[in-house]
Amino acid sequence: MIEHIERLLKNRIGLEAESVGRTVIERAVRQRMSALGQQNLEGYWTTLGGSPREQQALVEAVVVPETWFFRYPESFNALASLAQERHAQLHGARPLRLISLPCSSGEEPYSIAMTLLDAGFAAEQFQIEALDVSDKVLEQARKGLYGRNSFRGDTLAFRDRFFHEQDSGGFLLDERVRKCVRLRTGNLLDPSLFAGEPSYDFIFCRNLLIYFDRPTQVRVLELLKRQLQEGGTLFIGPAEASLASQNGLQPLGRQQTFAFRMAPAQPVISVPTRAPVSRSRPAVAIPMRAIQPSRPRSASRALDTAAPNLQAVDVWSEVANLANAGRTDEARQRSEEHLQQNGPSSAAYYWLGLLCDAAGQGDQACAYYRKAIYLEPQHREALTHLAAHLEAQGDQTGALRLYRRAQNPEVGERD
Repeated sequence: MIEHIERLLKNRIGLEAESVGRTVIERAVRQRMSALGQQNLEGYWTTLGGSPREQQALVEAVVVPETWFFRYPESFNALASLAQERHAQLHGARPLRLISLPCSSGEEPYSIAMTLLDAGFAAEQFQIEALDVSDKVLEQARKGLYGRNSFRGDTLAFRDRFFHEQDSGGFLLDERVRKCVRLRTGNLLDPSLFAGEPSYDFIFCRNLLIYFDRPTQVRVLELLKRQLQEGGTLFIGPAEASLASQNGLQPLGRQQTFAFRMAPAQPVISVPTRAPVSRSRPAVAIPMRAIQPSRPRSASRALDTAAPNLQAVDVWSEVANLANAGRTDEARQRSEEHLQQNGPSSAAYYWLGLLCDAAGQGDQACAYYRKAIYLEPQHREALTHLAAHLEAQGDQTGALRLYRRAQNPEVGERD
């Protein structure tokens, strides 16, 4: 019977059960059965099938949001400058259009609003929409009252500028920020979701695609591309970067922002046979350092014996070109050949992790990311990708620890 419920959730919101784990769904079902006073799973299935309201309640029990203000701060730093560039291009002809989906309890769209206000934009110069399938979290967002868990990290000056601490507890978001965001219920799998809606200059859709199976990922990504203005920017999650690169999107090249635009019809940059690192750039969503042979921090950890020479650089340029052309099996074979010929390499393991991600092999990808991190404990991209996987599996503590390591080069603990 649980299989039927999993199928219903997949049809309704695109949820791939394996992405959250069956135990999460079973727990949500028990919670809803208890709320309805039902003891029999078959009876609950009958209720569920005939009640859209109960289906929504189950969705809200399964989708437990985990978010906070200015998550992935590099993305918001990039947004500030990109929005100013875009505004200048429009010459004030219309407001900037932005959307956050899923917006959860509002931390992301409100972070967008605060970013633009701090960048000097007037409220009438931009429009922010925020969508989520859960009415419950949208109601939280409308209240604008947040606990300390929504404020993480050391940079919290924005809280003093935009929030009012309440005697009863929590922090109330200033009305001028809340007015900048239009909150509404929406499901990306609804074909009429954007009917009649103009396209957007900036779309934030982060850490959603990882919960879908591959056909649904591609379908949703195509929908987002259609809603993106020419020259617009799509912000996605770190674990979704390779998917974007394989489906007509090109990274902006700003580290840790996971920002993409539509790729040009013809490649802008070609990789010469013997290009120095500074002249070559893979078209996949990988910071430049990922194609360079990596060195571990100390000799005691050194398993990577490959010398940083042009030949090694060419290998990863070749792998990048193969992956970008959709020839992922060949890219994977080339990476494995490099391991056999040259021994363990953090670059090789990181590439194999990305290629496994592209093939939907999440567990294998995590194993490769861990190997890359073993060889290079501060490999930021491997840390970030592995953290995104842990987050999707519900290990928020482990994910947060890895994100902190990626941000702080002084942290040297192993996972």
